[in-house]
Amino acid sequence: MAKYNIIEKKEKAAAYRSLVSPKMMDEMQEKIMNIIVMQKKYRDKDYSAKKLAEDLGTNTRYISAVVNVRFHMNYTSFVNKYRIDEAMSILVDKRYQDLRMEEVSDMVGFANRQSFYASFYRVMGMTPRDYRLQHLEQHPTMKATNVKRGRKPKNAK
Repeated sequence: MAKYNIIEKKEKAAAYRSLVSPKMMDEMQEKIMNIIVMQKKYRDKDYSAKKLAEDLGTNTRYISAVVNVRFHMNYTSFVNKYRIDEAMSILVDKRYQDLRMEEVSDMVGFANRQSFYASFYRVMGMTPRDYRLQHLEQHPTMKATNVKRGRKPKNAK
């Protein structure tokens, strides 16, 4: 069984993808990027494809078609990509070294720690904790400030 129950998705041909004109695709791609990325709606764990469609005055099929064709992923993977990107920045930022994984997960918009770990592992091939530890090994000057809450350093008795 694969770690975190990650399974490969099979490509399906969706007829509705071809119903959206290239011009409309361009316009919707720009609008989607504006809302999800520029307005940072990916941080809102309740911001669904349905809400995005309502904000854009369209339906979820068009949203799905644009995200599939232009970004080569589904809506959830698209949003999670931006969440993971921000989480990676937070995990290696000195100012946030005392945050627990649940806090990082919440900051970037995941509903729970488990979905954060599974998505992070799917994208990065390692857990968020391992990513942080790997960064600390590469930047030893940060270790001195990285005393976790309630934990003794490894060499303490």
